[in-house]
Amino acid sequence: MSAEGGTKAIIAALSANLGIAVTKFGAWLLTGSSSMLAESIHSVADSGNQLLLLIGGKQSKKQATPEHPFGYGRERYVYAFIVSIVLFSVGGLFALYEAWHKIQHPEPIEEWKWVPVAVLVVAIALEGYSFYTAITESNRTRGKTSWVDYVRRAKAPELPVVLLEDAGALVGLVLALFGVGMTLITGNGIWDGIGTAAIGVLLVAIAAILAVETKSLLIGEGANPETVEKIKQAVLTGAGIERIIHMKTLHLGPEELLVALKIAVPRSETAAEVARHIDETEVRIREAVPIARVIYIEPDIFRARAAGDETVASAPPVIA
Repeated sequence: MSAEGGTKAIIAALSANLGIAVTKFGAWLLTGSSSMLAESIHSVADSGNQLLLLIGGKQSKKQATPEHPFGYGRERYVYAFIVSIVLFSVGGLFALYEAWHKIQHPEPIEEWKWVPVAVLVVAIALEGYSFYTAITESNRTRGKTSWVDYVRRAKAPELPVVLLEDAGALVGLVLALFGVGMTLITGNGIWDGIGTAAIGVLLVAIAAILAVETKSLLIGEGANPETVEKIKQAVLTGAGIERIIHMKTLHLGPEELLVALKIAVPRSETAAEVARHIDETEVRIREAVPIARVIYIEPDIFRARAAGDETVASAPPVIA
């Protein structure tokens, strides 16, 4: 569901940004407004970013190889991180440079004065549609999670990226409208530069947030607490499992989870019984958490503290 919803939101955003970019460039050519140029580059960068996300989604579906035995699921994280770099450099830094140039040499908008205003109003409507699509698709997986936590905890990067990009684009358009409007009202081109600078700061801030969140996914994040609890319950409800000694989880991709755990089994069980209980446990885990694709279970005997033994009989299971 998250992959399909993410693709739908990406395509909606790409369609909107391509159309917006063309109209913004036209307005810039007619008026020379730096806010319009900054917004044009912003839309081009966003369009490129959405193409990168689509490429990342396609690359992540490649079959595992001996060189990459756990598959290519993290390709989606790699491309999302590249998006943050593009947004920072092509969008944010360019806008700041253009703002500095415009503030140093302010020029009023003398021809086709109301063209940029009309373009920006249309762009706001198109970006609003894209943002609405992203919100609708995100709500399918967000549940009761707040928007801030959703962006921070989502394992699929596409929807949070599109959400932040669309939100930034809407705010950027309002800032551009402010800069252009004040320039038209006062006849002072410095307002155009101020609006452009605000757009640049906004894009740099969004790029930084995306970089931090996708970096965390690239390094490797475990399952969220709710998923960990489901796995724990699935393990402990079966026969032949005394306790979980320790457990580790790792997202190999948004829809692929690695689960590694050590379980305590009764001393009296035979090897055949232990193997059967492990197989049953794997089935229960996958039923509870379908994205648990790779599961490693190590059986052990739970022991009281002995010489050099770090495990204590009375200690609770360790879940990590």
